[in-house]
Amino acid sequence: MFDPSFLLLSLLGYAALGLKLYALVDACIRPGAAYAAAGKLTKVVWVSILAAAALVGGANVLGLFGLLGTVAAIVYLVDVRPAVRELRGGSGGGPGTWR
Repeated sequence: MFDPSFLLLSLLGYAALGLKLYALVDACIRPGAAYAAAGKLTKVVWVSILAAAALVGGANVLGLFGLLGTVAAIVYLVDVRPAVRELRGGSGGGPGTWR
């Protein structure tokens, strides 16, 4: 049988998992020194938090770990990512171009 609530929860779950994976990949590609220069937790800590969020929380949006993982990804994307990106100098944004 077709259950619309199951479909909605599945879509939300996969969207949350995608958000967590996007945040994890973004955290991995940023230079480690930029985190310290921005006054944030280290790169290793953020990558660990986001990896745990993706692995433990997965696509679960109703469970405690799923919710905490989604919140961690949102905090990274809203607070940490802009601060680390701001330190990047020049328009290229390649390795070694941050201040």
